[in-house]
Amino acid sequence: MSTVALVSGASRGIGAAIARSLARGGHHVIVNYHRNADAAKQVVADIEAAGGTAQAEQADVCDDAQVTALVDRVRAEHGRVDVLVCNANTAQPPFEPLASLPWDAFLGKVAGELAGSYHLTQRVLPIMREQRAGRIVYISSTVADTVGMLAAHSTAKAALNTYSRHVAAAAGQHGVTMNTLALGPVNTDATAGFLDDDRRAFFAQRSVHGRVLEPEDIGAAVAMLAADGFGSATGQVIRLDGGFDVLDQQLNPA
Repeated sequence: MSTVALVSGASRGIGAAIARSLARGGHHVIVNYHRNADAAKQVVADIEAAGGTAQAEQADVCDDAQVTALVDRVRAEHGRVDVLVCNANTAQPPFEPLASLPWDAFLGKVAGELAGSYHLTQRVLPIMREQRAGRIVYISSTVADTVGMLAAHSTAKAALNTYSRHVAAAAGQHGVTMNTLALGPVNTDATAGFLDDDRRAFFAQRSVHGRVLEPEDIGAAVAMLAADGFGSATGQVIRLDGGFDVLDQQLNPA
């Protein structure tokens, strides 16, 4: 029986790369999407063409009823969920200075960020507890440690990082591990407006790869965290930024 991996927001970008990487590792992948059914079907087709198995499943992961229905369908068909990756971008960040940032915009980003992980965790974690095994991975951002124009985004990611550690504490005694990947800039359609040539050069100069991260880099990292042999690590917020944090300090010493 194949292990089952559920990846939210898996129809494009980082989520699609994670889905493909997990499929290569032998998991049957549930490609969750919100609106773009055609893109999700293409990810499934790519996985199947490479010899893996997958299926597309629609659900708005901020809606508890839709998440419950999604997880119930997966459990009824497969009887298990072995890997959960909370990746969906559930709310766009408002790019405004803190002094003029409306409360509704701030709250919307923080609440949306947490809802997308909270509902899935609440429904999947009991299944993993029964199995006495499971891997949960949250996709966060290094922006949690920055200040500037992204107050809502930074606060939301910092809240996710803290929430994830509570999940690890609650799940560990049941054989379930949880780790969070805090990503630096990644070259995707969603970041195309931010990563202009100057910013791409800036981040590439401060990367051990000499380039901005690609979605496939994230997919490989998630596959490692989901592997059986990685069960000793849990409750960690792991920076995946191409070495930016340390190299930037080397280039710009205090």
